[in-house]
Amino acid sequence: MPRPVLAIAGSESTGGAGAQTDLKTFHQLGVFGLVSLTCIVSFDPEAGWSHRFVPIDPQVIADQIETATAAHDIDTVKIGMLGTEETIDVVADSLRSGAFRTVVLDPVLVCKEGETASPAARTDGALIEKILPLATFVTPNHGEAKILSGMEVIETPAQLAEAARIIHERSGAVVLAKGGVEIAGEDAVDVFCDGEQLVELREPKIGEHRVTGAGCTLAAAITAELAKGAAPLEAARIGKAVVTSAIAHRQSTHAGFDLVYQGAYRT
Repeated sequence: MPRPVLAIAGSESTGGAGAQTDLKTFHQLGVFGLVSLTCIVSFDPEAGWSHRFVPIDPQVIADQIETATAAHDIDTVKIGMLGTEETIDVVADSLRSGAFRTVVLDPVLVCKEGETASPAARTDGALIEKILPLATFVTPNHGEAKILSGMEVIETPAQLAEAARIIHERSGAVVLAKGGVEIAGEDAVDVFCDGEQLVELREPKIGEHRVTGAGCTLAAAITAELAKGAAPLEAARIGKAVVTSAIAHRQSTHAGFDLVYQGAYRT
């Protein structure tokens, strides 16, 4: 029987990120995915595909988590876009309940380099204070690694490794800091840090532009593998393989950005 895995995340209506991508990734990796929605994001095609953000009532979020955890024995959860301090508070309360052994945090503070995830970026202090200490595994992208580590510049794999080390020391969580296309060179470099080892994970870059949903896919894949019993480094390696495949088989859109497609990945 597949292991049940919960994503606490937002809905993204192009189908390329958020809860939609979490469920696709969970399914591809053979776990039973559930979602408790935190918000609804629908890009505005009349305004440069900017974010239109509608938060879910905090009580409704709490009700969804209560239902999911009452119906299933869930010990592994992925946290995606939260977006408001009220949402952060209710999710933190749920995490503190002790139901979850493994908490994978995708911070969702920076969607693209130089672009903050409005209004999520305004909640970075609350997320760092209330959610990060409860995470067991965190997957910041390049911009989020700078926010969480306090480093102003991350331009090399060595600097990315230093950011991962700092975030681990501050949070106690296992860290996979993602360099993506932001670190110069032929490879997309991520750095794994668990306090005992710093390991670079490399794959050749597939283009020089981000593909929407890559961060969600990576964190969801790691969550699925941890739920199945993989060690953190092995989960990170599989997550890297899954997202590389999802980027290579991307889905084009009329929106000016491409979306990940997980369906081509095979274990």
